[in-house]
Amino acid sequence: MSAPTKIRHDRFISHLTRNTIALILAGGRGSRLHNMTDWRAKPAVPFGGKFRIIDFPLSNCMNSGIRKICILTQYKAHSLIRHVQQGWGFLRGEFGEYVDLMPAQQRHHEDSWYKGTADAVFQNIDILRSRNPQHVLVLAGDHIYKMDYGAMLADHVEKNADLTIGCIEVSLEEATAFGVMDVDDNRRVKAFVEKPEHPPLMPGRTDTALASMGIYIFNAGFLFEQLIKDADTKTSSHDFGKDIIPSVIDKYVVNAYPFLDLQSGVQSYWRDVGTVDAYWSANMELIGVNPDLNLYDKTWPIWTYQEQTPPAKFVFDNDKRRGLAVDSMVSGGCVISGSKVRHSLLFTNVRVNSYTTLQDVVVLPDVNIARHCRITKAIIEKGCEIPEGTIIGEDRAEDEKRFFVSPGGVVLVTSDMLGQRRHYVR
Repeated sequence: MSAPTKIRHDRFISHLTRNTIALILAGGRGSRLHNMTDWRAKPAVPFGGKFRIIDFPLSNCMNSGIRKICILTQYKAHSLIRHVQQGWGFLRGEFGEYVDLMPAQQRHHEDSWYKGTADAVFQNIDILRSRNPQHVLVLAGDHIYKMDYGAMLADHVEKNADLTIGCIEVSLEEATAFGVMDVDDNRRVKAFVEKPEHPPLMPGRTDTALASMGIYIFNAGFLFEQLIKDADTKTSSHDFGKDIIPSVIDKYVVNAYPFLDLQSGVQSYWRDVGTVDAYWSANMELIGVNPDLNLYDKTWPIWTYQEQTPPAKFVFDNDKRRGLAVDSMVSGGCVISGSKVRHSLLFTNVRVNSYTTLQDVVVLPDVNIARHCRITKAIIEKGCEIPEGTIIGEDRAEDEKRFFVSPGGVVLVTSDMLGQRRHYVR
């Protein structure tokens, strides 16, 4: 299969990005994250110490030069909307730049909300048409990655495609959880199958398949035509992967765009953090000396709402009561008071009190952990007050009586599980 060429026609790409609207589908609950999405949509889940998941596709748009962005929301969207309003209001409308929030409004189906990913876009088709884009970039709002959409747009135009699908290489075992493409040597898509039991192989490979990233570039007129056709199809589930893409493969030019490093040809970083285990692992990866996802890259910053907090503080220094953090990431506003934090990630405004030990723990914002606690391999949700002497992660049977324990042994702790029914705006 041919790889995308390295394109550096900057004026060509900037013309394409200026005439592209990005649609971020951010309405899903993400039920595999269990209690983490009881009070928020998956794209609003905190990630990486100070970000939300949705900050990654939004930052990719900014850094790619795409400044016309619509976010389609539905499930428990308040915290997502609030985060976007607080952190993404810096674009200038005078220049035709915007991040628009589009809650489900029953614009075309007055008896129902969004029925699928394609229906979510269709219900806003009048708004999109009025903005007259040349291309529409459709993005999932719940994955962690850094990607230059400008290069993908250029490839889409140079290949004269009607639709281009961003894809990653995965093992055959992993492929059963994705939409998978069968492609020829020129990256032309011959078939698209959702969660196949026997995934088609990549050309020339015996153990690898091409999985959809949920990233699509459409020629705008072509997209509108297909959405109307799909809306009129009574038997459709109105989903891009299940309905739209399979219906256009035979008649139109549908290409795959492999998400590879253009210098090395190696698979670029992309994570679906849709399960408790995957979410915990992706956060833990960031702590490594040279993580695959570099949050310190000044050439591709991840933008977010910056809460004003004081620097992290570490207090007390004697043999039995020393505030320290080793192989860890600690955000602003945290106080490590006479306690030990090892290989853990602490979000904003976390306090860890004396004689407590954390190991392999992800602690979300505004958590207070009392004295004499031992916590291992856990996720502590936002706003929890961990009582003195609490032990988590040492006895699975005991943990399962109080908390959610993932198949991989990660203990998820929420304030509701602790009997602290605060119902935070998450």
